[in-house]
Amino acid sequence: MRGRGYAELRQHYPQPGWVEHDPDEIWAGVLAAAEAALRAAKVRPRELRAIGIANQRETTLLWERRSGRPVAPAIVWQDRRTAERCRELPAARLRGLTGLLADPYFSATKLEWLLARVEGKESLAFGTVDSWLVGRLTDGRVHVTDETNASRTLLASLDSLASLDWDDELLDLFGIPRELLPEIRPSCGVVAEGELLGATIPIAGLAGDQQAALAAHRCFEAGGVKATYGTGSFVLAHSGADASPPPHGLVRTAAARLPGQPPQYALEGSIFVTGAAIQWLRDGLGLLDEASESEALAASVDDNGGVHFVPALTGLGSPHWAPEARGVITGLTRGTRREHLVRAALEAIAHQTQDVLEAMPVDVAVLRVDGGATANRFLMQFQADLLGIPVEVATEPEQTALGAALLAGLGGGILASPPSAAEGSRYEPRLSPVEVEHLRSNWRRALDRAIYP
Repeated sequence: MRGRGYAELRQHYPQPGWVEHDPDEIWAGVLAAAEAALRAAKVRPRELRAIGIANQRETTLLWERRSGRPVAPAIVWQDRRTAERCRELPAARLRGLTGLLADPYFSATKLEWLLARVEGKESLAFGTVDSWLVGRLTDGRVHVTDETNASRTLLASLDSLASLDWDDELLDLFGIPRELLPEIRPSCGVVAEGELLGATIPIAGLAGDQQAALAAHRCFEAGGVKATYGTGSFVLAHSGADASPPPHGLVRTAAARLPGQPPQYALEGSIFVTGAAIQWLRDGLGLLDEASESEALAASVDDNGGVHFVPALTGLGSPHWAPEARGVITGLTRGTRREHLVRAALEAIAHQTQDVLEAMPVDVAVLRVDGGATANRFLMQFQADLLGIPVEVATEPEQTALGAALLAGLGGGILASPPSAAEGSRYEPRLSPVEVEHLRSNWRRALDRAIYP
């Protein structure tokens, strides 16, 4: 790693359940972060050999194709405004075609909602964040997405993805004109020449953030499993060429493939609120000054004091898919302290990850993990304890960025093959099966109260 840069992106909440970004702020943040990374690395833009992009996958943008001007705020993956519309959709047919669910999480109903409120559809362009960034980098000349982002829209079927195309039946269902959509490309390979900070650089890797992290963990074949802990958490198990409908509670999604590989797929469980629960304790309740304090606070008490926190703050994702679920905190007594609440929030992250892995029909010998929360030693140890298997933490926590760079290196011909991943810290399980089952049964009781209030 030569250098890194960060830029905070504001979330906007215009109504309950609505979550938006400003598309121009996304672009400005990318430029600021890229400039900071280059400055830290003491590298000039013209010395770069490739650009890789990893992005929030389902976030939906709509802009004027000619001018590049956004016509509406970006609707973020967490947004629930189309929940009522999703209840009207043919859920079984959608699941069979796409491997996904009729849920507001995915892009199609967001785009449908936007198109019902704008004029001049024939002059517009739709894209997820990768398409938006490629458009800005190429001054609107190139309108593309990759197979992993396309697989999250509900507009490409598992069959159509094999030929890098959109599905006509799905386009008809949502009333989406094909001319609005980007061309679908493989995740690994040059898609355009982009202009970044005054330099012309090939854009050689595109992938949704979780597929980029899967690549960074070197999971390019069936059997590899990883979990990423961020605002939400995402568990992916590479399933090779298996594009069959997924088991209950999970989705099937495209995985990034190496040059020359046939289409690849993965099973995924998406957990909507994990790190965001710690942020809520900090910003909403004022129980923390910094999220990093959570480790010491959780470790300062012997247990959670009977407190369980189910952070269904935007409904529940995998494996429950209960958009109407609401967050609950149970077991409060006069003796409850903030340490118990913080510990319960961290434990909830691990329990939700365990819920997803229990739904996956794979034998997991070791869980590879990444994301900012992997620095929390209490959480990582508790995760290993619940799973009963080792948890291996990536040396580089920003695996999505690393995966984007890896795909760009391979797609741009800079790397001939993926180099070996560096080994990080490892947590071994310490609890007995009886102790784990006690913890899990208490969690399930609290979970039921969230789903069936």
